[in-house]
Amino acid sequence: MKKYSILASLLVVLFTIPATHAQVPTPQQGRIVRHENFPSAHVTPRHVDVWLPAVYDPQKKYAVLYMHDGQMLFDSTLTWNKQEWGVDETLSQLMREKKIKDCIVVGIWNGGRSRHAEYFPQKPFESLTKTQQEIVYNAYRSNGQSIFFGIPIMSDRYLNFLTQELKPFIDKTYSTKTDRNNTFIAGSSMGALISLYAICEYPAVFGGAACLSTHWPGLFTMENNPVPGAFFSYLEQLLPSPKNHRLYFDHGTETLDSMYASLQKSVDQIMGKRGYKSQQWVSRSWPGQDHSERSWRSRFSVPATFLLKN
Repeated sequence: MKKYSILASLLVVLFTIPATHAQVPTPQQGRIVRHENFPSAHVTPRHVDVWLPAVYDPQKKYAVLYMHDGQMLFDSTLTWNKQEWGVDETLSQLMREKKIKDCIVVGIWNGGRSRHAEYFPQKPFESLTKTQQEIVYNAYRSNGQSIFFGIPIMSDRYLNFLTQELKPFIDKTYSTKTDRNNTFIAGSSMGALISLYAICEYPAVFGGAACLSTHWPGLFTMENNPVPGAFFSYLEQLLPSPKNHRLYFDHGTETLDSMYASLQKSVDQIMGKRGYKSQQWVSRSWPGQDHSERSWRSRFSVPATFLLKN
């Protein structure tokens, strides 16, 4: 359990990175357009970094991949742990090889201390009893720091921001394919949870979601934890149709990821009952990989190809 606690404490650093006046990432491939402190009526302003491939042509139309924790995607020299997803390198290579659609990436910065409150699926939380809600909301990290920092769970507002404010802006500003079949969402850990929640809540907007190292516990312990059961019940009722949606799940076997295997099996059973087959659904284990951008980078080509394949 100690290894979970150490990683959970390190992740606190990610929550407190200031968003103002941050340097724009320098990708290895393509270029970044920064929309600084993007305004919203639903959430606090945050940077949105739009990655455009080197061959971006305004006369063409591009699929769009929305990704959470946008400050961790493109440039390891600027991140808290000196790691990154390598999104620009991976997608550029896959596009050159004609394995995926031409696409752009919308990297949405997390809200710092509000990250857990924004990424924690709200309706499953609200389905809990009041006592269970108090257990979840009052949970702490191993270092004694609150998970939610006293911020109310607000993932519904975060999704309102994505679908009502950010997506219309992206579609107006860039040359995009705006339909569900060309709009995807992805993230890791809590970012995986909010990606799954997004496609369940807005199945007409998102055609696919990639959920890497999905943090099914929601908290950093499984003791007296009602969260996974609430997630499972929610999915049994609100998973989108497999006829026009794709879902990717995975997990490693080390650090926090070692908590996920049995929980993912429960989700896989739900997926099967809801009619998902291999064409619409992938669930993978990655032995030896841990809960880090280094690991997500090493396998990002797999979910990217699954969602964006030609």
